[in-house]
Amino acid sequence: MPTIATDDGCALHIEVEGREGAPALMLSNSLGTNLHMWDDQAGELAKHFRLVRYDRRGHGRSAIPPGPYSMERFGRDVLAILDALKIEKTNWCGLSMGGMVGQWLGAHAPTRVNKLILSNTAPYYADKAPWEERIAFVREKGLGALVDANMQRWFTESFRESHPHVIEHMKAIFTDTDVKGYIACCEAIRDMDFRESNPRVKAPTMVIVGAQDPATPPAQGEAIAKAIPGAKIASIDAAHIANMEQPQVYTKTVLNFLLS
Repeated sequence: MPTIATDDGCALHIEVEGREGAPALMLSNSLGTNLHMWDDQAGELAKHFRLVRYDRRGHGRSAIPPGPYSMERFGRDVLAILDALKIEKTNWCGLSMGGMVGQWLGAHAPTRVNKLILSNTAPYYADKAPWEERIAFVREKGLGALVDANMQRWFTESFRESHPHVIEHMKAIFTDTDVKGYIACCEAIRDMDFRESNPRVKAPTMVIVGAQDPATPPAQGEAIAKAIPGAKIASIDAAHIANMEQPQVYTKTVLNFLLS
């Protein structure tokens, strides 16, 4: 089932791997990427879970309806996928924007979530100006003008120098993202606020922070972990896209939490 239609008619591209009947695990991407950002994890995770990956609306091979979008809209998209696949309850691992959607799900769809992993993410942005500036910049100049600065946020300098093939691959994914979809997602990030709802999250939760993450610094992850009752926190020596910079450590961290 490569495409699922949501309640508002948006066609979402999905990929499903792993044994039927195994516990479900959904992976959710960062802004400006697609489901292939999880390729390093998919093979190992699919040994243990019914693994579901998808392209968020406005990204990858999914449709691009007019914006603005919202975190509630993204959360309801996830519920549409679960319903179509007849998955009652799923584990969740979301990085950056995927972690934001996970925060919405944990508070607003608690019966559909088993365990939550919220990775390299934030609960709220008090200062909206950087997002307004990014939206205006991309609207005027396109994503190609932002790509180099974005790689600096996503990966440490040492990783960029030692893994040029990964950087070129991610540049291509980023610049292939639809500008309108990207902007609509930026608007949703700008407007989100999970400060009041995070304390209502009951699912066992682990927050992953990147020790060198300039996009969502560790303090933001620590604020999430402090707000969610019983949440654990794990630090990985990486920048923002921690699952690609430290794939083996990341996969082990995820499995240790989900299988415990």
